[in-house]
Amino acid sequence: MSSLSLAAVSGRRVKARRAGVGVTRPGFAWAIPATLFFLLFAILPLALVAVLSFTSWDGVTAPHFNGLANWTKLIHDPVMTQSIWLTLVLTVLGIVTQTPISILLGVWAAGPQRNRAVLSAIFFVPLLLSATAVSVLWRALLDPNFGIPGQLPSLFGNGNLLGSQAGSIAVLTFVGMWQFTPLHALLYQGGARAVPQVLYQAAAIDGAGTVRQFFHITLPQLRNTMITSMILMVVGGLTTFDTVLILTQGGPGTDTTVSAYYMYEQGFKEYDFGAGSAIALVLVVVATLISLAVVRLSGYDKMRSTAEGI
Repeated sequence: MSSLSLAAVSGRRVKARRAGVGVTRPGFAWAIPATLFFLLFAILPLALVAVLSFTSWDGVTAPHFNGLANWTKLIHDPVMTQSIWLTLVLTVLGIVTQTPISILLGVWAAGPQRNRAVLSAIFFVPLLLSATAVSVLWRALLDPNFGIPGQLPSLFGNGNLLGSQAGSIAVLTFVGMWQFTPLHALLYQGGARAVPQVLYQAAAIDGAGTVRQFFHITLPQLRNTMITSMILMVVGGLTTFDTVLILTQGGPGTDTTVSAYYMYEQGFKEYDFGAGSAIALVLVVVATLISLAVVRLSGYDKMRSTAEGI
């Protein structure tokens, strides 16, 4: 066979692979275990929570159907309205503070700097700690009598940072940023390493410096990573609980009572699991709607893989 014929055959094979012809893909049977797991541990509990939201249940006796009583109570509950507002505020603050820092750290960690691996490992230590351990640590460090604020009255006044709503929100935002920024920086590190080096080489030939390369090459290439990171931040912000439980207990008063903590109060303090289930369902719906809005508005749902055959 001539070289011209071989080239033609090779070209047809490449076109066939790109069109999906002759490419063996996993069958539906491969998805059955994951589907069953998802149905058993996600859909079924969610359905049970939806049913409980229309009942009155103290967690001991049998549930009693009460119609829309729980939902009517939540609609007219000022604490619930405030909790939703506080949850959204903390979520937005988390995105605003964590995104720029994590991008810069992730891009830096993807570079060839000296001692980069050691410094990155040290920086990622908070990611290894549980939210409970982090909250206990910062509660001790921010103690108004024996912690850092008490030793620096010129900076922190009376040292009681958790004694006001503004101070409590600032502390919750900072603690969340300290713990979860390494996770998002790790995402951006992987995204930055996937950027083709030929783009930077071409930009350098054209005279673009490091700053211009960052804004015109790195950031656009990290667009999909940024959307993924933001969705994780939204879900994490809407479900913030343990940090509030340990640091502020929803106080002072109800000034930091976010929706997840209010759900805990209704269920495990007031023994009103019907109302708690209604709050949980609201959180699921809000988190889903916001995530879908981010995906749709960003065009993330139209993203296609650049790998051949996918």
